[in-house]
Amino acid sequence: MDRKYKVNEIFYSLQGEGYYTGTPAVFLRLSGCNRRCHFCDTSHETFTEMTADEIAAAVAAYPARHLVITGGEPTLQLDSDLLRAIKAHRFYVQIETNGTRPVPVEVDWVTCSPKDAPWDIDRIDELKVVFENQDVEELAALLPARHHFLQPMSGLNVPETIAYCLAHPRWRLSLQTHKLIDIQ
Repeated sequence: MDRKYKVNEIFYSLQGEGYYTGTPAVFLRLSGCNRRCHFCDTSHETFTEMTADEIAAAVAAYPARHLVITGGEPTLQLDSDLLRAIKAHRFYVQIETNGTRPVPVEVDWVTCSPKDAPWDIDRIDELKVVFENQDVEELAALLPARHHFLQPMSGLNVPETIAYCLAHPRWRLSLQTHKLIDIQ
C-alpha cells in the first residue's frame, strides 16, 4: 500500500523570502510540526492525504520546476520515496526546515529557520532567522551556512532588524515580500 502524506496545501507563487526571493516556485506545504511557535502562520489541523505519485503529479501541473517544501516541519514526513517521485519531474527542491531533523540527500537547497534547540540538521545552505533580538551570532556559530538572513518578526521590528544587519554585514535582510505585495 502506498504511503500517504499529510498535505496542507499545494500552490504556485513567487518565493517571498530569503535567497530565492522573487523566484517562481511551486509550494508543497506539509501538515504537522514538532514546534509550536507563537508567530506561526500555518494551520495544521486540516490536511489532505496524498500518495507520492499524487503529490508529484499535482506539483508537476505548474510550469516552474523550483519546488519549495515547507510546513510545519516537512522533515517529519519527507522521505526519499516522495523526493524521487518529485525529482522524476525534473524539480529543483528547496526545503524550509526548523533544523531539528536531518534532511534527505535528494534535497538541493536547505533553508534552516531554527527555533529552539536541539538541532539535528546535517547541512544548511541558508540560515534564515526570525529576529527577536536574540543572539544570532551564536546561532550562526552552531548552525554554519553559506548565506545568512534576518527576518523581522511579523514585520514588527523592522528598524531593529535593519540596524542589526548594518552593524553585522554578513546578515542580509529578508522581508516577507509575498505578504507585502499580497500574494500567497
